[in-house]
Amino acid sequence: YDYEGNDISDLPVDLSVVWNGNFVIDNPYNIQAHLYKCFAQRDSCGMCLKADPRFECGWCVQEKKCSLRQECAPLESSWMHATTGNTRCAHPKINKLFPETGPRQGGTRLTIIGENLGLQFRDIQNGVRLSKVLCQPIEEEYISAEQIVCKLDDATGHRVQEAQVEVCVRDCQPDYRAVSAKTFSFVTPFFTRVQPSHGPLSGGTRITIEGEHLNAGSAVSVKIDLNPCRFERRRFKEIVCVTPAGQSPGVAPVMVDINSAELRNPEVKFNYTEDPTILKIDPDWSIASGGTPLTISGTNLATIREPKIQAKYGSAKSVHNCTVYNNTVMVCLAPSVADSEMSFSDLGSGPDEIGFIMDNVQSVLVVNETFSYYPDPVFEPLSPTGILELKPSSPLILKGRNLIPAAPGNSRLNYTVLIGETPCVLTLSETQLLCEWPNLTGQHKVTVRVGGFEYSPGTLQIYSDSLLTLPAIIGIGGGGGLLLLVIIAVLIAYKRKSRDADRTLKRLQLQMDNLESRVALECKEAFAELQTDIHELTQELDGAGIPFLDYRTYAMRVLFPGIEDHPVLKEMEVRVPANVEKALTLFGQLLNKKHFLLTFIRTLEGQRSFSMRDRGNVASLIMTALQGEMEYATGVLKQLLSDLIDKNLESKNHPKLLLRRTESVAEKMLTNWFTFLLYKFLKECAGEPLFMLYCAMKQQMEKGPIDAITGEARYSLSEDKLIRQQIDYKTLTLHCVNPENENAPEVIVKCLNCDTITQVKEKLLDAVYKGSPYSQRPKAGDMDLEWRQGRMARIILQDEDVTTKIDNDWKRLNTLAHYQVTDGSVIALVPKQNSAYNISNSSTFTKSLSRYESMLRTASSPDSLRSRTPMITPDLESGTKLWHLVKNHDHSDQREGDRGSKMVSEIYLTRLLATKGTLQKFVDDLFETIFSTAHRGSALPLAIKYMFDFLDEQADKHQISDPDVRHTWKSNCLPLRFWVNVIKNPQFVFDIHKNSITDACLSVVAQTFMDSCSTSEHKLGKDSPSNKLLYAKDIPNYKNWVERYYSDISRMPAISDQDMSAYLAEQSRLHLNQFNSMSALHEIYSYIVKYKDEILSALEKDEQARRQRLRSKLEQVIDTMALAS
Repeated sequence: YDYEGNDISDLPVDLSVVWNGNFVIDNPYNIQAHLYKCFAQRDSCGMCLKADPRFECGWCVQEKKCSLRQECAPLESSWMHATTGNTRCAHPKINKLFPETGPRQGGTRLTIIGENLGLQFRDIQNGVRLSKVLCQPIEEEYISAEQIVCKLDDATGHRVQEAQVEVCVRDCQPDYRAVSAKTFSFVTPFFTRVQPSHGPLSGGTRITIEGEHLNAGSAVSVKIDLNPCRFERRRFKEIVCVTPAGQSPGVAPVMVDINSAELRNPEVKFNYTEDPTILKIDPDWSIASGGTPLTISGTNLATIREPKIQAKYGSAKSVHNCTVYNNTVMVCLAPSVADSEMSFSDLGSGPDEIGFIMDNVQSVLVVNETFSYYPDPVFEPLSPTGILELKPSSPLILKGRNLIPAAPGNSRLNYTVLIGETPCVLTLSETQLLCEWPNLTGQHKVTVRVGGFEYSPGTLQIYSDSLLTLPAIIGIGGGGGLLLLVIIAVLIAYKRKSRDADRTLKRLQLQMDNLESRVALECKEAFAELQTDIHELTQELDGAGIPFLDYRTYAMRVLFPGIEDHPVLKEMEVRVPANVEKALTLFGQLLNKKHFLLTFIRTLEGQRSFSMRDRGNVASLIMTALQGEMEYATGVLKQLLSDLIDKNLESKNHPKLLLRRTESVAEKMLTNWFTFLLYKFLKECAGEPLFMLYCAMKQQMEKGPIDAITGEARYSLSEDKLIRQQIDYKTLTLHCVNPENENAPEVIVKCLNCDTITQVKEKLLDAVYKGSPYSQRPKAGDMDLEWRQGRMARIILQDEDVTTKIDNDWKRLNTLAHYQVTDGSVIALVPKQNSAYNISNSSTFTKSLSRYESMLRTASSPDSLRSRTPMITPDLESGTKLWHLVKNHDHSDQREGDRGSKMVSEIYLTRLLATKGTLQKFVDDLFETIFSTAHRGSALPLAIKYMFDFLDEQADKHQISDPDVRHTWKSNCLPLRFWVNVIKNPQFVFDIHKNSITDACLSVVAQTFMDSCSTSEHKLGKDSPSNKLLYAKDIPNYKNWVERYYSDISRMPAISDQDMSAYLAEQSRLHLNQFNSMSALHEIYSYIVKYKDEILSALEKDEQARRQRLRSKLEQVIDTMALAS
């Protein structure tokens, strides 16, 4: 015989001896021959030496091969054999470990598989360890040379996380020591919850215990209330088991043991509920194929996760899922018993069993409810061939029997018939289904479905009657006729158009001549205004007292724009002062701990729900709360800015984007910091040129017409707010009776005859209360304008009354010209009257009023009032649109013929230049004051020098040498963050009212200011925005001022910390009690409440916060507040 392979190491074979060719000698003892090959399947020394001693196989050390003695090299020492008794194999090796993790408490049975792992148990009895932790081998599970199973000792006393497994054969000499390639990890398993957390008292609920390291160790046992939960499977984050039956309803503890680790979590409980019961099945019938919905009523149904309904009839048995709606209702689809060999009665057959699989609840497996199965419906094929041809309008009739089971009650089967994929509208009777389908053509399979029953009676072929239906023929005929009419109409129109063209050409020539003369007039006017207005304006602006807002109102308008009555201005509305005050005092002390405040701000900024609005609010609240601690607030601000700069540079953003927008608490705090510290500079220095610019702007705008509806004006810096039409107007000098004292001299006021009555009232109030704060003077809406002629003739003028003109849904506001008020008239402001039209009954009207009187009289007569009703009705009802000087741009009401009076609107852009020239001196003054280090004897505020030096330090620290970046940082920090806001909103600094045209012009100045601070060059062309072109020549000059200002500041001597501290302490003392710090703390505390968990966990994780015990201090505040509420 011959065997070349290595797949079999030894093989007993039957042996027979054949005599003389065909005689088999008996073998009564069934003697077998044992064939073997030493080196087959014995690649290692250990495998070789554990072979059957009869084979006399030994390990040839030189050749590293299992062989017979005679096959090995002649040296005796190079052949090892097990019979020597003291033999051991060198070079043990570990190939596989499992498990690879186990609990620190030990008890894990660790299986080690490898080569040469000793020949006898005593070889390795004390030789297995993991670092300092011993592992005790188990003799019963030891497989010579191949496998060791050992039990790990407790590792809780050793600081070991991961360790390699070490096996020593007898002793730990290098040749007899094996170390695993993979490490074994000691872990701390834990569980946090159980899903679902409730189930029936009978048990059988499949639960998932969730946690971590739950797949560690070699064995796991789960108990619920001391009863074992049947283990199914486990992974790193979960263990799945099936609950045992409980003793009584209520909560039971969940206990998990992994080897010697006993995992306990008192918060995790499993809730045993009463077993569910079934009270009723409705309807109490179905068809053999099932699938019809059954509503099941019962108790405690929601305690089961996945209930099922089951039925048995003869040999057929099936199960269907149920959907639980609440504890008392679930819906199941009836199980099918159609496969049963038993027949179904037309009057209904009761199943052998019907019941529910609900975890391990035995009482509902079979219920005593009466239930019947009726035979499935039977349908006839559509035709013998299986294909039925029909016209589109014909309904499909499906014939059959058992279509409506003879069941009691109101329940009916819900049939669906599909023609292809399209359902059709059904009508059902005892023996047939009538099916009407939408417009279909072609071949479609018909399918009938009811419950779990589905049957196809055949295919439907739908064909159309003719190629051209009646509607198509009518359509083609109509279309042809229409085309003919269109061709005739086009020919007639062409003839007429050519006749009109000549007339239009002549009219256009006339209009061009007209336009040329108007353009010339406009240019001449603009030139004259530019020369005369500057002189007039400078003369008229006398330095009436500047109405500065007090510090508190000014700070509130910048910090909390748009909120008039903020909580930090008043006492808290919390009525339990003792506890709340104590808690807020503690909280105030916490805010004064820098590390707490920084952690609080960083944690808030890390939350996704913490909006931009919230960031600004928190920054302002912190600054108001720390108003009396400016030195501390400055330290916090510097730290936040430093962090912001680091973050900006780390995220590879362009450095110039730093502080560009307000997207962090730090940026808003910086604005607020400057707001607090520059009030004195505003009041003593920069306020005056800003107020003068505002007054000059207002006065210049009001010299020309301003549209009361659109806010557009003849004099404007903004292209968007420029009246682009020629408006004829006259200046009227009116004599206003002093409303404070009738006998005092009259006030002379200049108005325009195109001003609305409200605009006139505003101008009168400005003149009479010149220099008074806006908030302390009467409002135009509370006063009436009275035109006086003689002692008795007095008329109330209003924006809208019975005389208001209406034309094509457009209602024009009344102006002085509408009432024909003449130059030099006497007018008075009187408190508002109640009557709608205060018209004097006196007959002593003078000549100039007679025409106006007749107008009013006719308007007041009943007949005329009735005919003019639309004018008096409110705008919303009548749909009228108000206008004053120009109709809204989006209403192109001008007719073709009016075009001649319009000009190219761009010609009016020269007016922007006139206005700009008039205001130039005031803009220059303001910019010069802001961008000079010593203006008219005032010193540069320390805050500016201090902050600019800080930014320079930061740039040095980050090795930023680009001067443009440093310039941009400073611009973003002060001019663009503080000054632009003040320029656009002078009402933040002064007690004034800002109208829309002044707002638009201030925005242009603010944009110019921003452009002056920018380092980038703008290439200007004819398509550039008008506000950039307007100041194109001035901006390079302003840029030089800004650069000089920054370099002057950097050359000034640095401010010592002592000086800065003294300055900040003085500022804190000056404004100590401006805000209610308790209310501010209460507002900040609302964010603690909102993000309590995140803030507490951030304090817990932070080393320094732990040292200062900040978490427990905050918890103390929270507890005290909780007591108060």
